[in-house]
Amino acid sequence: MNVQALPMQRYIDHHGSLVDQLPTWADQATLKGFYCDMVLTRVYDNKAVALQRTGKLGTYPSHLGSEAIGIAIGRALKPDDVFIPYYRDMPAMWARGIGMEKNLQYWGGDERGSDFSFEDRHCRDLPFCVPIATQCTHAVGVAAALKIQGNHQAALVTCGDGATSKGDFLESLNCAGVWNIPLVFVINNNQWAISVPRAIQCGAELLSDKAKGAGIKGITVDGNDIVAMYDIVSTSLDKARKGKGATLIEAISYRLSDHTTADDASRYRSEDELQQAWEFEPLNRLKVFLINQGWWTEDEDEQWLQHCREIVEKAVAEYQSLTPQAPESAFDYLYETLDRDLHKQRDIIINKAMRMQRGHRG
Repeated sequence: MNVQALPMQRYIDHHGSLVDQLPTWADQATLKGFYCDMVLTRVYDNKAVALQRTGKLGTYPSHLGSEAIGIAIGRALKPDDVFIPYYRDMPAMWARGIGMEKNLQYWGGDERGSDFSFEDRHCRDLPFCVPIATQCTHAVGVAAALKIQGNHQAALVTCGDGATSKGDFLESLNCAGVWNIPLVFVINNNQWAISVPRAIQCGAELLSDKAKGAGIKGITVDGNDIVAMYDIVSTSLDKARKGKGATLIEAISYRLSDHTTADDASRYRSEDELQQAWEFEPLNRLKVFLINQGWWTEDEDEQWLQHCREIVEKAVAEYQSLTPQAPESAFDYLYETLDRDLHKQRDIIINKAMRMQRGHRG
């Protein structure tokens, strides 16, 4: 199936050409800002993969190819909205104010990478969710609470295409429709659920069609066009805040990386398919559009790239300079209170660590 031929919302095509009149909000400054955001998160992504390959980071899920989806979400959400992310959402979390060093901590196994209460910043966003689709049920609870509170706020939850085959997703969608809650679902349809292609995941032509059974609005959008993404996400969030119900957004993209650094995608997809997908990626199309409008130059591009490298290196230095956490911190962050058995297990970990330290000094 040629996914690019599917009916979807789009303003800028993969040649960097307008196919529809831009929304009124899409001015020069905003689009340049979106492009700079996407470039920065891609530079970060390349560095994170390199850190994993050199043993300085744990297993890492690249977001290569989904930068437009993440930045659009992060910029569309208001500060008092609630974001419920899945594991490939670093760009959205960064746009929400979560620093790169926090993302490195998370994938480096540091529990502090999920602590967003730093610097007196009130943040109700949830941390990364690695189990597939379970974050959708959490989002239903969050959105239901927002409705009960009556504060005209919205929640937004993300997932991959593979998650839409899970009961958690379908049950959450059904609840969102029945309860008329302020929730936006965004599917990053990147065509692969690890090694399972989209074509054999679901018989429907569009994953957004799953909204019909729940009685909510479903929209398919070009996830490589940040203008379309931001416009649809913003409109859907505004609708949710006004009490007009949930929306399901299917963002068509392509996973240009391996599923994670523990994967080898060359074992199940062809090089020809990957190279063709690169023709539709989000950064170049916006760059070409900006240059054609006279809003950006190659010199500015190189200067920004260098600036991005400096920002990323600073974040890496902060991450690597952190004092490692004590082994028992796994208990301290996972449970609100510890029962007798957990206290005992925690003490065993502490004693073992102390013995190892004494042995090392000896």
